[in-house]
Formats: sequence, C-alpha cells, structure tokens
Amino acid sequence: MPVSISMFPLKRFAMAAAMSAAVFSSGCGTTGVGINHQSDDYKIEVVESKNASERVRFLVMHFTAIDFDTSLRVLTQPSSSPVSSHYLIPEHNDPSYPHDDLRVYQLVDEHRRAWHAGPSWWEDRSQLNDHSIGIEIVNQSYCRPPTESTPGIEAEQVCFFPEFDPEQIDLVIALSKDILARYPDITPTRVVGHGDIIPHYKIDPGPKFPWQKLAEAGVGAWYDDETVKRHLDFLNGNTTSDRESVRRRFAHWLNDYGYGINPEESSEEEISLYTRAFQYHFRPWKVDGEVDNQTRAILLALLEKYFPNKLSNYSEVPAGAIAAANN
Repeated sequence: MPVSISMFPLKRFAMAAAMSAAVFSSGCGTTGVGINHQSDDYKIEVVESKNASERVRFLVMHFTAIDFDTSLRVLTQPSSSPVSSHYLIPEHNDPSYPHDDLRVYQLVDEHRRAWHAGPSWWEDRSQLNDHSIGIEIVNQSYCRPPTESTPGIEAEQVCFFPEFDPEQIDLVIALSKDILARYPDITPTRVVGHGDIIPHYKIDPGPKFPWQKLAEAGVGAWYDDETVKRHLDFLNGNTTSDRESVRRRFAHWLNDYGYGINPEESSEEEISLYTRAFQYHFRPWKVDGEVDNQTRAILLALLEKYFPNKLSNYSEVPAGAIAAANN
C-alpha cells in the first residue's frame, strides 16, 4: 500500500564496486571483567570496579532498501561512503539470496563499533554508533521522486513499503532476545528504529515493521490499549489549549521519552518531523506529523508505562492516573 510522505528520503546505500562478498563472522564476547591480555614482563591482578558500564545501551533496527547480495557487499566492502552493521537478516523470495533457509549474518563483532547509526541522538547520548548494536533487515521499500507540484502545494514523494517476511521477523526476534540477554542496559525504550534516532534523514524500518509483535515477544516498548483510551477520553474532554501550546508540550513529552528533539527551540517543521518519526513507530496506520489527541494519548500511555515519575509534570494527565502510575 503506498504511503505519501515528504521530507523523508529512503536509506541511500553507497554502492561498492562489484565483487564477491565475503562474510566475516566472529564470536560474541561475554560481559564482565577478565584478563584482556597476558604478558611475561609483568603480572596482572584483576579487581572488578563498580564504576563502569556496558558500551552497548541501544539496539537499532534498519531496513536495507536493497536486495541481500547488494546489502552484503555494501555492508562489508570498502567504498567512498562506508557503512556497516553488526547483523544482516535476509528474506525469502530474494533471488540474490543463496540459501533455502534464512540465516543470521554477523558482519561486525558486537564489541566493535559498526557504522550504521550516523549523527543520531537518543536520551542523553549522541553518535549512537558508539553505544549500540545495529540490525539491518532486507526489505526493499522505496520512494518515487516527487511529481510536479501544484502552485502553493508542496510536492510529495510516494513511498512503497512491502510487508516483512514473517520468518525473517522471527529471526529478528530470536536474535534480539539473545542480544538483550547479554546487554541488560538495553531497556524496552532503547530498542529503536533508525528513523527514531535520526528522523531528519531516515524513516526505516518503516510503517510495516511489526513493533507490536516484537514487544509482545519481549523486545522493545509498546503501549496498553486501555491506558491509551483513558488518556484519549481525558484529552478529548479538554479543549482549552491552543495548537502551538499543544505542539510545544508534545515536544517535551517526546524528549522525555528519548527523542532527540529540543523542546524549547524546535521549529514547527522539526516538531512535525519528530511527530512523524513517533507515528512511524507507534501509529503507523496514520503518519501525518499532526499532534492530534490519539498521538498524544499513545505517547502519554508509553510514558506512564515506562517513565511514570515524569507524569507529574504534565497538566494534561489526571491526578488519578499519576497516582496509579506511581503505585
């Protein structure tokens, strides 16, 4: 089903020179302190410090926008614009994929930095390549260039998002659960899409990615329908706020959840941009950048579920909801 959007170019991979792709598979290390090296020149005493944390704090999902063979070459071979990810997940019915069964391809060791996130931001961290594991998922979504615009109306590009392969998604879930078991700092709200952490340039993994299914399997965040309904009923009964105030407060809520928006200085365009990113993740059936009551209610439900201590700052939240969330 086509989705009409503006301002959101699909992921552009730099094409490497045609060559046979080699898969570099390496084992994943274990967490905890240990002897990193041996020396005949001195002895090493290991005393574990409590003042340390894991490098990995986030798990980032992507779609490739290209087929398996091209993805593998782009993600593993040198180019003028090199990119990589820790894992690549193929899909069925891809003529370029050489096997009958789907396999998880590891391209970068988890303890090394892969180049997949770009100039990104989530919570209090920027440059998420330093703090994350990236999973590229083969899915050939694409956008057509904008058609000639009507005077006074901004031209839009039309994007096509094919469904993800169910067996492919099962692999993503299994791999992600293994990653989460190794890195407890990756909390549900730290499982994000590329479009969440850099919405100015990216929209992947797109509106067809089954975030709810992942969350039901224990990977990532999702809201409770009854909580959304409660907040929506309350918001529908309170119509005194003007549009600018509503949008500015919503930018604060987005920032509280983790999005890298500056609530005080963001422009109208930026608020729409981040709202679209949020909708791609949590309300993919209607992505329009508008801060309507349903979008607000979904974000309030997520904040109540994962950051209940922040609700007391919101005048839109009834006192009963704040008390219940903090109990």
